[in-house]
Amino acid sequence: MKEFTTFHGSKNRKRHLRNAGISLAAMGALLLPMRLRGDENSFFNTLTFPDLTGLLQVFNQNGAFDFSNPFFQSLGTNGRSCGTCHQPSDAMSVSAAHVQLRFNLTAGLDPIFRTVDGSNCDHNIDTSTVAGRSAAYSLLRTRGLIRVGIGVSATRDFEVTNVQNPYGCSATDVLSLYRRPLPAANLKFLSTVMWDGRESASQTGTTPINGGNYPGSLLADLAHQSVDATLGHAQGVPPGPTAAQQQAIVAFEMGLSAAQAVDFLAGELNDDGANGGPQAIAQQAFYIGINDPVGLDPNNPAPLSFNTNIFNLYNAFTNAENAQQRAIARGQAIFNTKTFTISGVAGLNGATFSNGFTAPGSFSSTCGVCHDAPNAGDHSVSAPLNIGVADPPGGNNSLDTSYLPVITICQLPSLTTCVKTTDPGRALISGKFADVGKFKGPVLRGLAARAPYFHNGSAQTLGDVVDFYNSRFQIGFTAQEKADLIAFLSSL
Repeated sequence: MKEFTTFHGSKNRKRHLRNAGISLAAMGALLLPMRLRGDENSFFNTLTFPDLTGLLQVFNQNGAFDFSNPFFQSLGTNGRSCGTCHQPSDAMSVSAAHVQLRFNLTAGLDPIFRTVDGSNCDHNIDTSTVAGRSAAYSLLRTRGLIRVGIGVSATRDFEVTNVQNPYGCSATDVLSLYRRPLPAANLKFLSTVMWDGRESASQTGTTPINGGNYPGSLLADLAHQSVDATLGHAQGVPPGPTAAQQQAIVAFEMGLSAAQAVDFLAGELNDDGANGGPQAIAQQAFYIGINDPVGLDPNNPAPLSFNTNIFNLYNAFTNAENAQQRAIARGQAIFNTKTFTISGVAGLNGATFSNGFTAPGSFSSTCGVCHDAPNAGDHSVSAPLNIGVADPPGGNNSLDTSYLPVITICQLPSLTTCVKTTDPGRALISGKFADVGKFKGPVLRGLAARAPYFHNGSAQTLGDVVDFYNSRFQIGFTAQEKADLIAFLSSL
């Protein structure tokens, strides 16, 4: 492994970071090595943070990090900024471990702990004591979950007939849902904004992203999201951020890339011809539908040509002397080439797409059929899918979702066809019963720094993620394949 160069922060730098809402944990990490040798041209553009398996880096391709950007400023009334839930140390998301640390360091008074959405429910709670705050914010502390209140669509083909919420908040007209903050980095790869796509939906007055309007639609949706987040999460005063502030926030976000840069066992992830790290992903080509497996977007400028080799970052590690580098390469190959039967995925199996193609009810493919964006791993077109992560415990869902509410939804007009879910997902936006439990797949970079995983934090580790897919699709991973796949995912 190459040697590190250390950068010591000044008192002014620490004050700026504190004013920008950077957590004490992240501030401490900034006093660790800031760059790897060989990155002289991006010294002030790159922040480096430790995680469980190595070092994460966040790279700003637009220049040095400016912590006076509105992204880091409190634009509302409760002390929060965008940076409160989108921490550089956590790949521009927020890890549950760091939320717990912030609770411990501030006795639960850090701005992230606000009852507007940080508490499990916003009524019949006591936040006057540390013990009370610990209980009120338990899902935020242990799973990194923010409570999102979404009203049931007036034009819908279903009814919410029952909500069993262990924390209260059991209304059936406005549902309390619990979701992880998505990363505010690597945003150029997005084909929809938010887990349920509500910031890229005609139903909410925002613009669905497609091959004919990208990237303008993405930029407009992110600007709209900055207003909604300020008015909601930060309890801002209407009309919210100015046009100039919105533009500054979006420009800052679009310049960020986040990725694992060092693996403690494999060394620097851009060594010997490998292409790990945030600077490489910043240069990755992308357009909507770039590797669309089913031809979903009729505006796609390229003909349908699906390549299952989604990731090629670590081809150079295939025959490396370092055992961990070889494991990472094997894990990449498993992700790209391991085939298994895909069935029961609403939004994919049996779905008819705009080009007239109807996907079979069951077919053999690889991880890339749902994670097709090259070297990013999200879906290159808007394709909300239900793989069962929102299901209550039991059935196909091996994850522990017992800490979440159980919501019963019945299809109109008869109300005889019903499902139980912990989160209706896309259905609350589209108003369609068929969309219950559908969510987008996130970008897969910087995973090691932002546990837990899935929209509801139900996978505490990457091992839990692999076990879920292994169980859900009966893949039959060997112990070695699991270990290799985890090594690969940790290197992203």
